[in-house]
Amino acid sequence: MRYSYSRTEAWLILLRTPHLGSVRIRALLERYGSIQTCIDALRAQPPPGLPHPALAWLRCPDQRLIDSDLAWIEQDNHRLLSYDEEDFPPQLNVCAGSPPALFVVGDTTRLLYPQVAIVGARAASPEGLANAHNFASALAAAGFVVSSGLATGIDAAAHTAALAYKTGTIAVMGTGPDRIYPRHHCKLAARIAETGSLVTAFPPGTPARATHFPQRNRVLAGLALGTLVIEAGDRSGALISARASGDFGREVFALPGSIHHPLARGCHRLIRSGAQLVEEPGEVVQGLSVAARFLGIHLSEQLQTLCKSSVSQRQVPPDNPDNLPLLEALGPTPLALDVLSQRCGLSISSLSSRLVLLELDGRVARLTGGLWQRLPG
Repeated sequence: MRYSYSRTEAWLILLRTPHLGSVRIRALLERYGSIQTCIDALRAQPPPGLPHPALAWLRCPDQRLIDSDLAWIEQDNHRLLSYDEEDFPPQLNVCAGSPPALFVVGDTTRLLYPQVAIVGARAASPEGLANAHNFASALAAAGFVVSSGLATGIDAAAHTAALAYKTGTIAVMGTGPDRIYPRHHCKLAARIAETGSLVTAFPPGTPARATHFPQRNRVLAGLALGTLVIEAGDRSGALISARASGDFGREVFALPGSIHHPLARGCHRLIRSGAQLVEEPGEVVQGLSVAARFLGIHLSEQLQTLCKSSVSQRQVPPDNPDNLPLLEALGPTPLALDVLSQRCGLSISSLSSRLVLLELDGRVARLTGGLWQRLPG
């Protein structure tokens, strides 16, 4: 029986402890401080109510299983990212019930970029798939990372469209990082990992179970600045993501549809409950401007700090030269969108997208009254 473990081993032991759960794990770590101290304390003086299977595992974990997890982590572009590390996504960290750690394949810095979650029906209509592709393309072109759940239908359409852009895309999974579900998305998952990332709260080897996907949807909602729902039935899992997004104080958007279309009912219910009705991508960008103000700027600053401290070897994308005319037109005097639109020859929708991204980079500031101002530097 081993009582001395590396930090990573200790994390794996705690994450695999049965009947603990995210909330209890976080509470225990806050109480005991370090991960090793936590495990030692639980072994020596288990708290009242700790289930017997949990105590049995803590006192004698399956070393073969832990070694298998370690072998997965040691592979290139694989990582166990715990909530106490400086590059754990802060927008997820503040969400109630968020996982204490994530298993990631690909670029972990993508988790610090402003994200928009696009979700919807698996058995989507051709029109719904086209809408998912068009919205994902436009939002990715505007600089947002498009995240979704790797499912068939709307999810796959959004991921595929976003892959054409340098921002990449993030897939949040309801399985272990080595178990792609559905299986026919293995090639899509591999493409996503090349420029974006695959993310899950479940350890390697975890199969697909229906009870896992609500947690997957909450992680998806917690990572994003807002969630866009494109086609959803009355009992669609996409509604879980939307509700979680609202619970976390994030924006919820929904596309309306025909009253005769069953996959429009979920979206219409969301709209009646306060979700923003949107008909074009620019409305999503405008709707996220407030969220970006409070969340996106912090993400951008943290990303830049991480890059400077060499936590990641990847570089922050260089300035888009297409933004230079906008920056030149926008001086120290605050200007309204319509004035900027005339000066730059850009539509309001395109202008709004670029301004939000420049705001995230700390290049411009959004003032009261819908005015924008260029910042020094």
